[in-house]
Amino acid sequence: MALSYQEMEHLLMDELRLYHHPVAVTFLTTDEEVEQFKQSADYVLPAKSQTFCQWEIAARMQNRIVLGTVDKLFCTNAQCSFGWRDIDEGEIKSQLKYCVDENQAERFLRSKPRLDRNSLKAVGVGPLGKAIMPPSVVHFYCDSLQSYHLAVDYMAATDTHPLRPMLMMSSSACGGSVYAYKEQTFNCCPPCSGSYNSGKTERGEFNVMIPGSQIAAVAERLKTRIEQTGSASITRPGDSFPGGDICKNCPLILFKPDAATCKGCGKQ
Repeated sequence: MALSYQEMEHLLMDELRLYHHPVAVTFLTTDEEVEQFKQSADYVLPAKSQTFCQWEIAARMQNRIVLGTVDKLFCTNAQCSFGWRDIDEGEIKSQLKYCVDENQAERFLRSKPRLDRNSLKAVGVGPLGKAIMPPSVVHFYCDSLQSYHLAVDYMAATDTHPLRPMLMMSSSACGGSVYAYKEQTFNCCPPCSGSYNSGKTERGEFNVMIPGSQIAAVAERLKTRIEQTGSASITRPGDSFPGGDICKNCPLILFKPDAATCKGCGKQ
């Protein structure tokens, strides 16, 4: 029986020890889809104009569903990624702090994956477990070991090797999600330069994006691997902590109960 979105989230969070809810990002491209989302989801709206990353805070940390529209999207990087803004002189100048000159800034901007102009009506973001429509992308905020495990399970589930993620100047969450959606492939990248001081990340988390069309296969692969090995760990099979690897699996790094004071068996 296929896993529900709630079961997928439970499996992923418990077995990979995720800090945050995986975020289901749904690109709503028609008025009918927006209306379906509104009728089906117990959603909230941004009180003021925010960034896309900040919309996701409610989903990953507060377990809430957000409906985001262009009038509530402050970040011009995300506006360009979502096809809600053209790359203009102002956007080019905003990237000069990263580039050697305006020509390079414009070339870099135009090389980013973007949704077609005005093809998007709204964006729904919420915890994967509360998804009421098939997500376009599932976005994980996770550490490096968790991202590695997600990548390995993705490669096995989709028979893909090696992975070639997309790293862009700015646009980690928004552009990275658009890339995963358009190319229908796994993406992994570090956060944007302002993610920490703007309150969007707390531990320098990695961004992992998996197309919604493939998340079930990844979850099923994780479930199968646990059944086969007894744990979610890859680097130390049998250890329940993902990525648990004690000094290169040295057989000398072992611990056992003190036989003299063992309370489990009742013997002295």
